[in-house]
Amino acid sequence: MLIAAPMAAAAVHTVKSPDGLTAVAVESDAAGKVTYAVTHGGNVMLQPSPLGLYTNIGDFADSMRIVSVDTSSVCRHYTQSRIKHSEATYEARIMRVAMENAAGDTIGVEFSVSAHDVAYRYRLPRVNGGETGAVTVYGEASGFALPAGSTAFVTPQSDAMTGWKRTKPSYEEVYAVDVPVGTPSQYGHGFTLPALFRTSGGGWVLVGETGVDSRYVGSRLSDADSAGVYRIAFPMAEENNGHGSVSAAMSLPAVTPWRTITVGTTLAPIVETTVAWDLVEPLYAPVAEVEPARNVWSWILWQDGSINLADQKAYVDFAAAMGYDNVLVDNWWDTNIGREGIEELVRYAARRGVGVMLWYSSSGWWNDIVQGPVNVMSRSIERKKAMKWMHDIGIKGIKVDFFGGDKQETMRLYEDILCDANEYGIAVIFHGCTMPRGWERMYPNYAGSEAVLASENMIFSQYFADNVEAVHATLHPFIRNSLGSMEYGGTFLNRRLNRGNDGGVQRRTTDAFQLATAVLFQNSVQNFALAPNNLTDAPQEAIDFMKRVPTEWDETRFVDGYPGRYAVVARRSGSRWYIAGVSAIDHPVTLHLDLPMAAKGDRLQVLRDADAAGTLERAELAVRNPADVKIVLQPKGGFIIEK
Repeated sequence: MLIAAPMAAAAVHTVKSPDGLTAVAVESDAAGKVTYAVTHGGNVMLQPSPLGLYTNIGDFADSMRIVSVDTSSVCRHYTQSRIKHSEATYEARIMRVAMENAAGDTIGVEFSVSAHDVAYRYRLPRVNGGETGAVTVYGEASGFALPAGSTAFVTPQSDAMTGWKRTKPSYEEVYAVDVPVGTPSQYGHGFTLPALFRTSGGGWVLVGETGVDSRYVGSRLSDADSAGVYRIAFPMAEENNGHGSVSAAMSLPAVTPWRTITVGTTLAPIVETTVAWDLVEPLYAPVAEVEPARNVWSWILWQDGSINLADQKAYVDFAAAMGYDNVLVDNWWDTNIGREGIEELVRYAARRGVGVMLWYSSSGWWNDIVQGPVNVMSRSIERKKAMKWMHDIGIKGIKVDFFGGDKQETMRLYEDILCDANEYGIAVIFHGCTMPRGWERMYPNYAGSEAVLASENMIFSQYFADNVEAVHATLHPFIRNSLGSMEYGGTFLNRRLNRGNDGGVQRRTTDAFQLATAVLFQNSVQNFALAPNNLTDAPQEAIDFMKRVPTEWDETRFVDGYPGRYAVVARRSGSRWYIAGVSAIDHPVTLHLDLPMAAKGDRLQVLRDADAAGTLERAELAVRNPADVKIVLQPKGGFIIEK
């Protein structure tokens, strides 16, 4: 053993994906540090990057050595609603590495490597002869070392307990686009996940996590250290108004969530990955399946003043005219409408073939929110009473808003709300919240999360409309929306963003751009920012499209784009394809699209900008060469191609 140990420590242990293109190399150095590196097709995606945990039962990051390695294979096929592919096959090679610290205690790190995805997690056994059955994880050494000269597309983590009614952090910040790796974060707290990088060798790397539930914290990336390494960072102490631990507590044996790394020489693997769901399993059976839904909500354009029975009935009538599924009744309904009024609204909506969803605050004691209902979702007894009432009157789902951060107790609250709602057949959308981490598969009644600088910012700020909306739309398919459903609440057809379509913020993007986002932004339950006046003041082609656009997809494919400039994504529903494109470029761009779903001689239906002014037109596009379909993207414009 004395002879074998240094040999093991010096060895490089490699596992490759089944196709041999993606490889992970793990080794320990003379200083007792264990690292991993990732290559794809021979290209360096991550340089040697640190591994390890800091816990109350031992330091598993320093003075470590590798003591054993074993490998195996996995291949499984699954069906999954509410994500970008209805069916997925996951084929990977597994490498389990046992590591021992100076005290002789052991943990494992498990790698799962598929064609374009690398994931790893830690395994902690019972220690002290099996007597110790609990562990506190203080932090991770886990890191990501990008090659020198790489650039980043990242969102800063905000200060805690700031912003509207002290509700931050809520994953609602402006992206830094294509900045050099190592550029400091805006607030000094690192960056939220997921994070996208372009390597100096021309590759793409998307870093995320999946499998986070009530047994761990939600993580982020630190600022890069002096060596250019981003590390996994735990929540800030100030989150949740200072309540709750920043550590993670688990019973032993335990596994941590998966760290995920999606790699490619093009953006296709980034857009098309299913890694967030490949590695997790459902935690309970659904009482009722979450159905794909198209909804309208008065609050986005008509604001708080619309939370009254008459306006909500008007929106029910609008939903019925559009053939939509639900209306979402936003904050203040408890005082402005009341339970009896909501029951009347549900009955009225049911006669029109429309369902009702209700807004709730997540609580109130960790922020200064006064919009009601408050102090319901955070209390088990009150929460279950409310859910029974909603079940009994026929409420379809809830939107729960204004969470307090990423601490374990907040992750537990997400899980408790989902689990209780499932017992009553209620779907759940989260807003003012964290990034979902495999939740579509883990929680069958989960229907999406905001976790993005979303549509409400169009109402609040002309600056957002002028400078942010278009750029962010070209980022989301590659970053935020790549690893989780994104309930953006968009697709405006009002030119002026107020109740009368005659004042407030002026929309700068075209109608074609707005229609494209209905496809580009993936969430199976979509709350569209339409209004009753759009039936008469919006182009008929736009209304007709919004009446037929689906919200659940069987297949998703990257077509073209560059984050921050333009994005073109194709999604299939049944046998019909929708190819959506948007631009943030300030001049017209002619694209030559490769559309393998089309064939020579096809005549495709197109909604596009007829000119730089954004006049919407419907046209027919004859395909001469499906590998070279020409279309023009106007500034802050877009298009939809249907096949």
